[in-house]
Amino acid sequence: MLSNSLMMILIILVINIVYVSFFTIRMILTLKGQRYLAAFISTIEVVIYVIGLGLVLDNLNEIQNLIAYAVGYGIGVIVGMKIEEKLALGYITVNVISTESEKDLPGILRDKGYGVTDWMANGREGDRLAMQILTPRKYELNLYAAIKELDPRAFIIAFEPKTIHGGFWVKAVRRGKIEV
Repeated sequence: MLSNSLMMILIILVINIVYVSFFTIRMILTLKGQRYLAAFISTIEVVIYVIGLGLVLDNLNEIQNLIAYAVGYGIGVIVGMKIEEKLALGYITVNVISTESEKDLPGILRDKGYGVTDWMANGREGDRLAMQILTPRKYELNLYAAIKELDPRAFIIAFEPKTIHGGFWVKAVRRGKIEV
């Protein structure tokens, strides 16, 4: 009897981890405009959800099943986020403010394949080099490392653009021209 109870707990836990991971990925795909892939994943997601919830509801008198369901949900959120980090869908825009205006930071970053728009700006303590850099999210950490290597004191802010239109750089990125 204990063997069946432990097996049920394990099944419910795994089902919910998988369900919530799918849910997280579907939400991210929806936010990124991947509607058809999100719809396909939601179809699988709902089947997994119904099976897992059915197991819990059929055995509602077993509190350990409900606990396994809740724990699986929490773990599923973490697993889904880790999967999304690995997929690194979309692009990131990074704004950089540097005091290193004598160095050719924009040129060095362009040579590495990043799309850089730069201009001179004024800060509280004088002139600054401002840069806006667009890169696929999968290269985000490499970009941060390159910036910090060139200017360890650089001020960096990153955000995800919702829409990208025009520019020559997007075509280069699709051809895989970024140095990793």
